Order: sequence, then C-alpha cells, then structure tokens
Amino acid sequence: MELTEPTVWSTDRLELGEGLRWVDHRLVLVDLLAGRLLETDSDAPAPLREVRRLDVPLGAVAPVAGRPGDWLAAAGTGVTVLTAAGDPRPVADLVADAPEPTRMNDAVADPHGHFWAGSMAYAMTPGGGTLFRLTPGAAPVTAVTGLTIPNGPAFDATGTTMYLADTPRGEIDRFSVDPATGELSGREPFLRLPSADGGPDGMTVDAAGHLWIALWGGAAVRHYRPDGTLEQEIRLPAKQPAGICLGGPDLRRLFIGTARVGLSTPGPEDGALLAVDVPVPGLPAARAAAPVA
Repeated sequence: MELTEPTVWSTDRLELGEGLRWVDHRLVLVDLLAGRLLETDSDAPAPLREVRRLDVPLGAVAPVAGRPGDWLAAAGTGVTVLTAAGDPRPVADLVADAPEPTRMNDAVADPHGHFWAGSMAYAMTPGGGTLFRLTPGAAPVTAVTGLTIPNGPAFDATGTTMYLADTPRGEIDRFSVDPATGELSGREPFLRLPSADGGPDGMTVDAAGHLWIALWGGAAVRHYRPDGTLEQEIRLPAKQPAGICLGGPDLRRLFIGTARVGLSTPGPEDGALLAVDVPVPGLPAARAAAPVA
C-alpha cells in the first residue's frame, strides 16, 4: 500500500497522541494524558492495542537495550521502567518538588543509550520546563533549563547533533553532543517560527540528516534541511499534530500522532493516527541503556 496523501491509520481517536517509535516491526505510541501505551504491528490501518495503562501521564517511552519488552518511560513526575511483566519500577523522581505542579512530557533515547526527558508545568509557565539526561550509574543531569514546553529532542544518526523544540515559543535550537558523556555544547538557533505556523512539537531526523517537525495547531508537518531550508510541507486533516516517527518495513512511512485535547469542536480526524509515505527513510529507534538494577 503506497500512501501519497495523509491516511487515517486507526479507528482510534486519542486525547493526545505522542511519543511515536517504530520498534521491532511495530509502531509504539502513547495517549499521553490518559497514561496509555499503545501499539500496532499491522501494515494496514487497524485498531490500536493497549500495552500498558498508568495512573499518571505517560510522556514517551524508549526500548531498553538487551531487555525485550521493557521500556524506559517519562511518566508522572519522573522516569520509570515498564517491565514486560510486573509493576512499574521507579528510576528517578525529577520534578515532584517543582515550585508548581509539573509533569514529564516528551522523551527519547539517543544512539549512545542516554535517555533524555523533558518536563513542563501544567500551567505552561514560561521557564517552568527542563530537559534532563539520564545515564545508568550516574545521577540525573539537568541538561537545559528555562524552557516552557520542551519537545523532542531528536538526534542525528551519529548522536552528535541534537534538536530541541520549545513549542509555545516557536523555537528549535541545535546542540552538539559528546557521544560518550552526553554533555551539550554549541547551542545555536535552528528555527524560529511565527505563531501562525503552529508550534514545533514532535520531531525526528531522517537518514539524510533532515528534520521532520510536527506543527501543533498548524495542521501540518514540515521537512527541513540541516541549513534550515524548508524542503517540504504536508498539510493534515487534523489541527494538532503532536508526535511523529518514520517506520514501516523500509522506514519510509511517516506516522503522525494528533490530539483532540483543548479543541472545543474537534473534527473527525482530530486525535487520529495518520500515515503518509515519504522518499527518504528514517533511522532505527535508539535504545536506552539498561538502568542499574
């Protein structure tokens, strides 16, 4: 099946479809505010299966290296291991002591096994968000502060370049990353988008090193070259695209999670999982290094 236009890929309508990953021949995503981990392994549109349900918001997950069925998750106010069997196992509580109610948001593993997780205040307070880095055997590191709603990050194939979005500000910055330590340096502006375009939300880097961005409120995803030049825009039948990844058998299918939350009159495709085929494949999903037991 070749998809030349965005196609609804499931009968489900999610409150906030985020954290998309293509892992072990299936698509994994979250319904963030509902705390649901979902998957589908079909190469055709099909209902999503619920893998886990938490009683806290579930921002995103990364597969754990060497432990099939285990996930490192940004959930509630910290990071938790979701095991293939058994109760969630807390790893670090990162924002329980924040000055105002705060939760974890987007998260991802980089190609060297570091786990990066962002937080945001429920009130979306400017400066109330933080990006954290977790490495097994070390204390969590506060990597970037002063954010509002961090989304991403997204890494290139070498894990030495990181893109980080601050959605309400319309900003994406680019960093250099030390692959051994995860230390960031060389922060520079990559994109500054006007509010009329929508806010940069979920992101992914393809095999050519180009960046795909979901535009929350903009009903579109965009594809940018590393020099910041716009390569392509795909208009969507849903107002709030939130999470994206490249998957499918050849990693050329762009999956897009969208949201109904906050819409007074959602349209029929708001909250849908969408898919469209693109020319350049994506990168395999990175796995987080296993937390110290």
